[in-house]
Order: sequence, then C-alpha cells, then structure tokens
Amino acid sequence: MATPSSWPTTPLDAAEKAFLMLAEAPSHVPFDARGFDGLPDRVLPLDQLRRLLLASGTGRAVRDAVWRELVVRARRDGPVWRVAAVGMAMPGLRRQAGLLAAGWHGDTHDLDAELLVGFMERLASVDVDEPRICGRLVDAGVRAARKIRVAESDAVLIRSGTPGSLLPIRPWDHPDLVLARAVATAVIDRDEARLIAGTRLDHETLARVAGELGISPQTASDWRARAERRLQQAIAGGELSFVPLRSRRHRGRGRRVGSLLGARAVAAAVSASQQQALVGKTSDRMAAGVRAPGIVAAPA
Repeated sequence: MATPSSWPTTPLDAAEKAFLMLAEAPSHVPFDARGFDGLPDRVLPLDQLRRLLLASGTGRAVRDAVWRELVVRARRDGPVWRVAAVGMAMPGLRRQAGLLAAGWHGDTHDLDAELLVGFMERLASVDVDEPRICGRLVDAGVRAARKIRVAESDAVLIRSGTPGSLLPIRPWDHPDLVLARAVATAVIDRDEARLIAGTRLDHETLARVAGELGISPQTASDWRARAERRLQQAIAGGELSFVPLRSRRHRGRGRRVGSLLGARAVAAAVSASQQQALVGKTSDRMAAGVRAPGIVAAPA
C-alpha cells in the first residue's frame, strides 16, 4: 500500500505509481485480452499488457485495437481507465518529456503536468477510427507542454546594452500559440480557432468539427477560409508579436495540478483503505480547491 511519505512528488512519477497500483492487488484492474488477435487468450494485468504492446513483435493493428478499447473504457467507465490510459502511454510520455526538457531552464514539473493534461483532454475527443491512437494522444500532450515553453519564452524580453535594431519575437514559433494570440487580439474567434486547429493540426475531418460547432461543412469551410486569410494578414503585419497569453503570477499552477494527477485519480479508483493514505499527502492542497482536470470525476 502506498503511504503519504512514499507518494511521488513529480507528475509523471505520480501517474506511473497510480498505474502500477491499478495493476497490483488489491486494486487489480484486469484487461480482457481474449478476442484480440496477437495477444494471449486470457485476462492480463495492465503492466503485462503494456509490456506486450511495447514488444517489437506486436503489430500496429494490435496496438490500435487495444488503444481503441482503452479509450472507450476511459470515456465510459471513468477515472480508473483514464489512469490506465496514461500509464499505458507512459513510455512515450517520458520520452517526449525528456525532449521537451532539453534546454529548458524552468521547472520541468510544469512541462510534465501540461503534458499530462493535454493527453487527458485529447483522450475525450480523439477519433478511435483513425490509426496511431496512442501517438496522437501523446502528440496532444506535447503541444500543450510546448505552449508553456513558448509562453514563458515570450514573457522575458532580452535587451542588450548595445544600440541597434531588435528582431521581434516570431509569432509562428508554435501553431497553437499563433491561434491563441489571434483569439486574444480578436483576429479570429474561438470557433474559428477550433476549426483551424481541428482540421489543420489534429487532422480531424471538416464534417466532424462542423458537427461539434452545429454548422454545415460548407459553412465551416467558408469560416475557415476567411479566418485563415485574416490570420495570414495579422502574422504578416506583426499584429501577433508580444501578445501576452499567460500571467506570470500563475506560474506553479501546473506543478500543483500535476502533483495531484496520480493521487486524486487513485483515490477515486482504489479501495477505501487506500484512499485515506493517499488523500493525506495532498489534503492541504485539496482543501484549497486545486482540482486535476479531466482525471477525477469527484473530489476525494
């Protein structure tokens, strides 16, 4: 049983601990692999399932079939399977976290927390009929973490004491940041940003995004074309340079959220005896109203 003193303090370690607790007794959460071609014809613990999916001999079709089931369960059955999905993707998340941390002088806990939150948010909408489900979920997490990197970079302007011209910060460093700046300056609205992000960056169909917005595909196409023209003009005219997106007083929020991702999810998923031990570690922060977005359905 995990105790408050043994609970990890980093977001990724906490999420991994939560996953391993679901793979072990008494909170064992099994995956029924019967009927999945390429997997053993039996019920598997989650950690064993992860090892099988990572094996070089496991084909992409098998991985996508399993991930299709994981996404369905995460949406239908709640926190336990959302924790399971994060844990199943942990090798890829850790690899990307290492790449994101390269050259970063801030707190990597913030990046890791945003990586997890981006993954979890995408879990609710990813198209399970398209291939590479896990990869697309991890990609969404990476985009969320990159927003933090770029926003923090924009927050500090380096001036030299030598007279001369100063190149502006490029507003095209990251596509999601371009859209966020464009919304902040009213170049486009949120629906237009959703259209562009969904169809251009996330490779969703125009019909799907149009359906979410309650408009026809033709109308969506017209909106997107006009929005992209305004966006292009704004970039060319320098309207999106030095647009603040994130107040510096909110720094650290990602770390506080990330530190609760595993603990609060497991508190909702495991037995009552384990809940008390896990909640004790973070009760003071929970009392302050900090909530882990998307990973827990109800407060501990």
